[in-house]
Amino acid sequence: MSNEYTASSIQILEGLEAVRKRPSMYIGSTGPRGLHHLVWEIVDNSIDEAMGGFCDHVILEVEPGNVIKVIDNGRGIPTGIHPKSGRPAVETILTTLHAGGKFDNDSYKVSGGLHGVGASVVNGLSEWLEVVIHENGKIHRQVYERGVPKFDLETLGDTDKTGTITRLKPDTQIFTETDVFDYETLRARVQQLAFLNKGLSITVRDARTEDVVEFNYKYDGGISEYVTFLNANRETLHSEVISFEEKIDDIVVEIAMQYHNGYSANLYSFTNNIHTHEGGTHEEGFRSTLTRVLNTYAKSNNIFKKDEALTGDDSREGLTAIISCKHPDPQFEGQTKTKLGNSEVRKISSQVTAKGLERFLMENPESAKIIIEKALLASRARLAAKKAREATRRKSPLDSLGFASKLADCRNKDPEKTELYIVEGDSAGGSAKQGRESEFQAILPLRGKVLNVEKTRLDKILGNKEIISMIQAFGTGIGEEFDVERTRYHKVIIMTDADVDGAHIRTLLLTFLYRYMKPLIEHGYIYIAQPPLFKVSYGKKVIYAYSDNQLEEIIKQNENSKPVLQRYKGLGEMNAEQLWDTTMDPETRTLLRVNLEDAIEADRVFSMLMGDEVEPRRNFIQDNAKYASNIDV
Repeated sequence: MSNEYTASSIQILEGLEAVRKRPSMYIGSTGPRGLHHLVWEIVDNSIDEAMGGFCDHVILEVEPGNVIKVIDNGRGIPTGIHPKSGRPAVETILTTLHAGGKFDNDSYKVSGGLHGVGASVVNGLSEWLEVVIHENGKIHRQVYERGVPKFDLETLGDTDKTGTITRLKPDTQIFTETDVFDYETLRARVQQLAFLNKGLSITVRDARTEDVVEFNYKYDGGISEYVTFLNANRETLHSEVISFEEKIDDIVVEIAMQYHNGYSANLYSFTNNIHTHEGGTHEEGFRSTLTRVLNTYAKSNNIFKKDEALTGDDSREGLTAIISCKHPDPQFEGQTKTKLGNSEVRKISSQVTAKGLERFLMENPESAKIIIEKALLASRARLAAKKAREATRRKSPLDSLGFASKLADCRNKDPEKTELYIVEGDSAGGSAKQGRESEFQAILPLRGKVLNVEKTRLDKILGNKEIISMIQAFGTGIGEEFDVERTRYHKVIIMTDADVDGAHIRTLLLTFLYRYMKPLIEHGYIYIAQPPLFKVSYGKKVIYAYSDNQLEEIIKQNENSKPVLQRYKGLGEMNAEQLWDTTMDPETRTLLRVNLEDAIEADRVFSMLMGDEVEPRRNFIQDNAKYASNIDV
């Protein structure tokens, strides 16, 4: 690799136009996600320097006023005159769309900022941006306002360091929803980047208040430590994390994996630090080879009984794995452009997995036996689940074993226009059935608490009447047969009491949906109803309050009148008309859509809250008790 990173490394493709007119085209949205995208575009440039071996420390700081500062000790953005633009290369990068070192393979063999739009787009969407560069013994500085240079690149003095400091203030003309950065979002992603780039030190700091919060992450074990982190709330089956890494044809594939005693499979793949949510060839190569290697080992060691064999699901039960690929020319496809499409990676990933896993199994026969036995139990449970699943198949929601007979279906059969309320308790279910609009609203009452699926295999889950009722009502099937396209309702609304028990039931339902019907969440079909906490009466005038703050505001606005207060302990206390007015009428209700921003963090939290390990859950409760509200006393 050439260490030369000069002005001539920068290629210009087109001018910086329309970014401010159509910002969502470049950063996805002008809401919180797009706001944080600005940060990652700048941080990615520093990470690229680290992946190239030119940088070992990156600092991300949120300064007072929600100003972002990113510091790295890389080579420094080139400041020489660009041969085509006739301007300093740094200015060309920051003012020209598709101008950057990412298009020059001599500058970056592997790059996370794939499209080269990063810095210029961030500049265009910032009220101001300042860049200070330590390069070739000099300190250079330039400031931009909404993408336009305020003055020519200036030289401030001499230096014996190299690196880049970027400071920026997002433009509130663009980010009208919010310009406040969420520190936890920044911290979690920084930690992930540290896991994915072993040996790189990354500091994330919140300096917006006097009590500065700072974390420094550095993982010499890389993704092996990531697997340990993800399995912290689980009982693992073998103490060591299985890991292997190889470079073939300039493509690096790195894999770390460990089995636990749970039943969910958690495979997370990355390409050049980008989370490939939809998988791709690197993940496919790993999946198929994992199953093949385990089957071959079990057969050659006479572990199988007659005709036994593992499927992919069997081999992945209870597995946490990270697949990281560093590729000089990744091709992305899929609905969200997060699926790796390079066909050559499948073979490389397969080779790396086969070589590394076969060696581990040979050298660790006790761990190998535990892993195979775990997969065999999964296989036998799968066959039992197949029989149990027959009970969940239906031609209509009212057939099968009568479990779904509680469903009060709606008349309309168009999924885009219908909604299903999952209601806690028969009493509230009765009020909901009476109060609903039966043309498009279906009601499914549930008795008691749903099974905690975090601690149970699918064959046992399919013996639970409440879960079977839901599966039949949804129409999607479950397990291998699950098909989100068969969903009978595009709004599934969880409606539970506004108390501790209601919150627990809601969490149990969400755990089931996340583990076994995740596409329903990913498609935005799952909602949470917001029933009122208080009924405030002033004579015949009735106002509903959905929070303590709202109650205070209502009382304040009517301070000359004496209210009659009713605190709703449960949905069953409301009659059909009240339930419709407050919680079910599309014109007046409030629904919270369940989003899946970060599947990896969601998985970790579900395991902590609903799994077997008590200590992490106790620590979480102690740390977060101060934020709890509406607790029954």
